[in-house]
Amino acid sequence: MITREAVGVVAAIVPWNFPLLMACWKLGPALATGNSVVLKPSEKSPLTAIRMAQIALEAGLPKGVLNVLPGFGHTVGKALALHMDVDTLVFTGSTKIAKQLMIYAGESNMKRVWLEAGGKSPNIVFNDAPDLQKAAIAAASAIAFNQGEVCTAGSRLLVESGVKDELIRLIEAEMQAWQPGHPLDPETTCGAVVDQQQLDNVLRYIRSGVAEGAKLVQGGEQVMTATGGVYVAPTIFANVKNEMTIAKEEIFGPVLSVITFDGMDEAIRIGNDTIYGLAAGVWTSDINKAHKTAKALRSGMVWINHYDGGDMTAPFGGYKQSGNGRDKSLHAFDKYTEIKATWIVLD
Repeated sequence: MITREAVGVVAAIVPWNFPLLMACWKLGPALATGNSVVLKPSEKSPLTAIRMAQIALEAGLPKGVLNVLPGFGHTVGKALALHMDVDTLVFTGSTKIAKQLMIYAGESNMKRVWLEAGGKSPNIVFNDAPDLQKAAIAAASAIAFNQGEVCTAGSRLLVESGVKDELIRLIEAEMQAWQPGHPLDPETTCGAVVDQQQLDNVLRYIRSGVAEGAKLVQGGEQVMTATGGVYVAPTIFANVKNEMTIAKEEIFGPVLSVITFDGMDEAIRIGNDTIYGLAAGVWTSDINKAHKTAKALRSGMVWINHYDGGDMTAPFGGYKQSGNGRDKSLHAFDKYTEIKATWIVLD
């Protein structure tokens, strides 16, 4: 018989950018397969996790099955990763921390480690894109939504040379709908970044883009300073080379790098020239080109003629240093169960 069993105790470490959603992606399959969970929310966003645990108790979840343990990563997160009674560790966050958690797992009990880490996703627009206006709308949303604090953000816009100028012009116009506003205003589409540290980091990357020779087309500065908040204008860089810092490193802010290419082979080469492999977009009217490009891209998810699609029935996760395993879909259950083979001889 081949059966699945709960792994036991799951430690789930989730980030601040989508604190409740990321927790639910872990908790759903972990609890459904019979595990107990210790959830560590980010120290920057612990309140939704605490409230969710309260609601779970009210709903009848047995005490001790779901535990929320707020705190810093270098203390609480490290303690969970090193704990000998934690059987599986699941994490969403940066690649740097993901690597450290793998080390802790090896130093302790070889607990299973499943990681959803960073991204530097290429959004590839060919000359034969069916609708440049739609591509521009998607490109603006892909980098400005949630202030760019999204692991799948389309932060590298690869544009074939024949449509580069027109597409940049269209995206500039679309960015007007993504200018920062008060986060509690229902009309706001782009709020503040998470804190001063993140703002300083985003502005540092913008300065590096200018210093390395990229052309600053739009944005590039802190805005709404009179409010005392940490707001940054959505930023577009053109004439970006893939070896520039802004094209290589995950910024986690609304900073778009536009890279020009000629032909499918160059688009694929540039798209794959990254340590990450989380997501990608492809815009073309040629279905053969779409399939060939999607197959060649080393990415866990590829969206054709749209960006950032999906639902709970489809797996979410990446290749290379974007992590391992998958959230969402039936594939998520692989992370929270062990497979047992039982051989029976009946004499």
